[in-house]
Amino acid sequence: MAAALVVSTAAGTTLAACGGDAEDAPHTAAAAKSTAPPQAADPAKLTWGKCPEPAKGATRDPRLTCATVKVPLDYRDPGGAKIDIAVSRLPAAEPGERHGVLVLNPGGPGLGGLDMPATMAAALPKSVLGGYDLIGFDPRGVEHSTPQSCGLKDPSVPGLFPYPAADGSITENAALAKADADQCARTAGERLRFFTTANTARDMDRIRQALGEEKISYWGQSYGTYLGAVYRSLFQNRTDRMILEGNVDPTKVWADEVADTWGKGMADRFPDAARVAAAQNGTLKLGGSVAQVTRTYLALADRLDRKPAAVPGTPLSLDGALLRNITYGMLQHNETLPPLVTFWKAAGDLARGSLTDADTAVLKQVFADTPLPPGVPADNQATMFLALTCGDAEWPHDVRGYAARTAADRKAWPLTAGMPSNIWACAYWKKPIEPPVAVTEKGPRNTLILQNRRDNATPWEGAIGLRKALGNGAAFVGVDNGGHYVYNEGSACADKATIAFLATGQLPGKDVHCTDVRKK
Repeated sequence: MAAALVVSTAAGTTLAACGGDAEDAPHTAAAAKSTAPPQAADPAKLTWGKCPEPAKGATRDPRLTCATVKVPLDYRDPGGAKIDIAVSRLPAAEPGERHGVLVLNPGGPGLGGLDMPATMAAALPKSVLGGYDLIGFDPRGVEHSTPQSCGLKDPSVPGLFPYPAADGSITENAALAKADADQCARTAGERLRFFTTANTARDMDRIRQALGEEKISYWGQSYGTYLGAVYRSLFQNRTDRMILEGNVDPTKVWADEVADTWGKGMADRFPDAARVAAAQNGTLKLGGSVAQVTRTYLALADRLDRKPAAVPGTPLSLDGALLRNITYGMLQHNETLPPLVTFWKAAGDLARGSLTDADTAVLKQVFADTPLPPGVPADNQATMFLALTCGDAEWPHDVRGYAARTAADRKAWPLTAGMPSNIWACAYWKKPIEPPVAVTEKGPRNTLILQNRRDNATPWEGAIGLRKALGNGAAFVGVDNGGHYVYNEGSACADKATIAFLATGQLPGKDVHCTDVRKK
């Protein structure tokens, strides 16, 4: 579930880019006063070998090899402390037709990416696999790339999501936010402040140098769209072909991105699941229309807010926050809508004390543990979620302001219950080491934006904001579909535009709106 819970969850930087070209430097007045650190004087070539051991029960494509790149912890001090970045490679299937490398990022924030080349290879045609080495990496601080840990009491990403109390109070949220921020400051310390998106983009350019490539192509999903947009802005002349899928508005990172879009995103997407439930009203008894199912769901969430229900066979209690978080995660894929609505039925029976054997089987599947790779701290993703969302940009600090905004948000978007506008640990975080990177249309026209109309994780409005920021530098493919992912999700129109761009470098001449979605 943590892998599905994506916060999608930017202006100039005082840190110079690590590329040697003047065009690669940040386009800000502050950056113009700073000295751009050069490329690594003698970038070490990668030594490819065995990849780190995967999580228990997971399999890994035997063609995948891995290596390590050393990068500065602080790019303002390139000769100082170093950290390790784990990189993976799936070589081009046709070396004679090789165009270059396609660097991949699955988002998160805080998700590892070593296995992403194999995942993407299963969905890409020969025309792409023949022309690119597929490159994955664990971003700095994540999994095998110098993993960070705050030692959080609740190690899950959902545990960070600040749902108000049943009466709308945020007092407990504020206390927990401060406790989490203090815990990170005590445990991870000052080093954690350097684990930012801008520095991750600089790491990507060190990966490029180590690969011996003049340019990289890139495919980023969810949070990875922001990482890609930042890389494009810092290293315009190092960017070849870029695909951004499920998009973040780079001008709203991160407090406004969450508060301004998540409520509407859930409201746009929820009816897709409600229609699935209504079609099975004879067995699920959740309601015969979207409106009825929505009322049933909201009543269940409120009931669980007031009286959580113990989940048999686990140490967990199902409360309203956990119900909403599971719903949020499963709404990201069309194929998980049917199991989601059976989960709602099971959750209702659990709350009423009338659990059946079928309900128990559903709950067991939903709450099954997902093991981490060996050596990765339990709270690694949650820690890096905080490091990135709090360290990329400064958040408001006024608790009363959060309370007022949360109350208004609860009324406007009842499905999210005020959570997106509530106070996060970022309100108590130290000021970021640099401002967000300015994402602009400067640079070549080399970016394809892929976006679903009903994406609850990174809503449509975020992609429109990114499209506006990139201007003539990008083309836009919008799809009349639900869920967080666009490519290979039933639209031949979107898939054709994506593959044509990767294979030929040609973007659509104008923005495309696809209405041909078919069930996979």
